[in-house]
Amino acid sequence: MSNNLLKKLTVGIFATAVCALGTMTGSALAQGQPRSGGELVFPVPSEPPSYDGHKEETFGLIHPIAPHYNGLMRFDPTDPTGTKPAGDLAESWTVSKDGLVYTFKLHKGVKFHDGSEMTAKDVKASYDHIIFPPAGVFSTRKGQYEVVEAVDAVDPYTVRFRLKWATVSFLASIASPWNFIYKADILAKDPHWYETNIMGTGPFVFVEHVKGSHWVGKKNPNYWVKGKPYLDGYRALFIRSSSAQVAAVRGERAHIQFRGFTPADRDTLKAALGDKITVQESSWDCVLLVAPNQKKKPFDDKRVRRALSLALDRYEGSKALSKIAIVKEVAGVQVPGTPYATPPAELEKLAGYWKDSNASRAEARKLLKEAGVEKLTFTFTNRGVPMPYEPLAVWMIDQWRQIGATVKQEVVEAAAYYATLRKGEFDVAMDFQCGYTVEPDLDLYKFTSRSRNPSNYGFYEDKVLDDLYQKQSRATSVEERKNFVRQFEKRLLDEEAHYLMTLQWHRTIPHSSKLHGWQVTPSHYLNNQLDTVWLSQ
Repeated sequence: MSNNLLKKLTVGIFATAVCALGTMTGSALAQGQPRSGGELVFPVPSEPPSYDGHKEETFGLIHPIAPHYNGLMRFDPTDPTGTKPAGDLAESWTVSKDGLVYTFKLHKGVKFHDGSEMTAKDVKASYDHIIFPPAGVFSTRKGQYEVVEAVDAVDPYTVRFRLKWATVSFLASIASPWNFIYKADILAKDPHWYETNIMGTGPFVFVEHVKGSHWVGKKNPNYWVKGKPYLDGYRALFIRSSSAQVAAVRGERAHIQFRGFTPADRDTLKAALGDKITVQESSWDCVLLVAPNQKKKPFDDKRVRRALSLALDRYEGSKALSKIAIVKEVAGVQVPGTPYATPPAELEKLAGYWKDSNASRAEARKLLKEAGVEKLTFTFTNRGVPMPYEPLAVWMIDQWRQIGATVKQEVVEAAAYYATLRKGEFDVAMDFQCGYTVEPDLDLYKFTSRSRNPSNYGFYEDKVLDDLYQKQSRATSVEERKNFVRQFEKRLLDEEAHYLMTLQWHRTIPHSSKLHGWQVTPSHYLNNQLDTVWLSQ
């Protein structure tokens, strides 16, 4: 693939995404002169399982911890589509003509919070920790970087990535908000150190974490971007209850909750506070998934998995649940309306997406009988985050009851949940796929074989899916790539039913009108560094 074609395809995808996701409401970054001072307060519905962004995949980590770090790249914090890569520690970058070498020049004079200088050695060590983790180190996103051959520190201020093949998604993958730059010397001594410690180059330094209560960061007086951050500090309050989170914003004890509230919560806050509340809304690259554990019978039988999907009337579920939860659209493997999303008429041909729910459930009962589990009984393991996990679980259990299945729900506290998934200690479990930008390479790698991707909690191997993933990643035209994405989707959701999709989320952020400099995007993982945020009187 030529460099010109690579650039053209990348720009075309981003431009299309801008059009597709440009229906957001609410204010963009506030105009005017930012004011310095003040403490931003925001509730977070769960706590971080560990402090290591390279290991975890939950907003419970990214919301309180991201302000302590920088990445090599980020996404432009003024862009409502969340699709435009921009430099963070990278001052500039170039791409070779064949698209196989990316070279990044670093800002000079960047200091870690301990006063030491950040150099290319630290960037290389951080990406090696993610892409080529040593034995005993878990990297959630290792499979996302299969394209990378090697990372080189060319000189103290130059980093080079050598790729195995050209791909349009590489800058987006480098801009991941999880890719905190850690100190190389610390990783060399103890690759697990960052699981329980904080030390970055970010706009805020760590003050304290009181478990069950709060997380506090204060302004980094030596931050390498002059004039930033504007805030004196921030305080994250760990509040599990959705109603208590709303009450904190309504009582003006908190400014914002960065994940999202329901439409009813939005209306309650607007009615109570009027112009004191500003509302921003967006589509949301996030969906809850159902993972049948294929290490356990009868879920190793695709007839059983397919039956579980056929039981769900997603269209009626959308009508009811969108009124009370943060879910809305019926979707496949891509956010509806974005470049690679399957049109509704095509989606309706897949198992679980038929418009005739009676026919769908009749087929489900037939498949269970053929599999010898006409009276299927199992435990559904769910994550202890009320919204939207709780209402979706209640809905699905009722749907499964209608095909003769008896389901018991087991709720596991959020911080411990991923340990349960990683060990495979469940029959069927709630999982999620929340992307930080809309891009097939990043949204689909979740579903590749377990041997390639450790966050595959279906515990299956599927070389056909792996091959289709590579083909869509290497495609040289949008239409060719769409074709491979559709084949991937059909095999994943219909032919093998490895995972079940529920409903696409919809992001609604009612926040204090005193808060400025923050832009909603289709991902609750973006714009959490807080370096652009300021508070008015």
